[in-house]
Amino acid sequence: MANILGVSGSLRSDSLSRRALLMGLEFARVRGAEIRLLDLADVALPMFRPDDRPSQVVQSVAAEVAWADAFLLASPEYHGAMSGAIKNFLDFHWDELAGKVFGCLCASHGEGQGAMDQMHIAIRQCHGWSLPYGVSVRDDDFDRTGSLKNPRVAARLEMLGRDVNVYGALIRSQFQVDLRDGRPDTFASRYGPAATRIDLAVPAQRLPPPRQALRNS
Repeated sequence: MANILGVSGSLRSDSLSRRALLMGLEFARVRGAEIRLLDLADVALPMFRPDDRPSQVVQSVAAEVAWADAFLLASPEYHGAMSGAIKNFLDFHWDELAGKVFGCLCASHGEGQGAMDQMHIAIRQCHGWSLPYGVSVRDDDFDRTGSLKNPRVAARLEMLGRDVNVYGALIRSQFQVDLRDGRPDTFASRYGPAATRIDLAVPAQRLPPPRQALRNS
């Protein structure tokens, strides 16, 4: 099954999108996925500056991105758009996202379509694969204790966790086969040097394991 990196793009302490993300990761884990959490509220990822040398934090995040076969991206919707934190995370990566599957979710007072559309566009520009749907949550989907009470949203999160795991493993596996075989008739053919760079990424500071985040949520 897939290695799935959940990326929380909210800096709010009591984040709805983070709650939904943790549920989606747990649904993926029970389906056999290996999961990790990158919480941008805890990781001091600097503003992307193309001319800067990568710091230890940037290298650590790059190592997590290299590890992942697939991603769950979670963002609040601000002014009809994804958060600056999730956009900044995406700005650091291009080739490293190619041939990988993404599931998107957001917290919004509406349907969250603006934020999810922006995430889908960014993923497509990097030759990643977005699932053809997303999950949006809002305040009244949760009870006073913070537990999800909307069964429809819970079912969608379960489906998202399952699909990112299954399709993430399938598509990533085929992408790696195409890279290995050097096939000229696939878009993967342009990523030979990038794939070598990804494989040689050296993990620096390890990020907090998602189990701890799940226990504290």
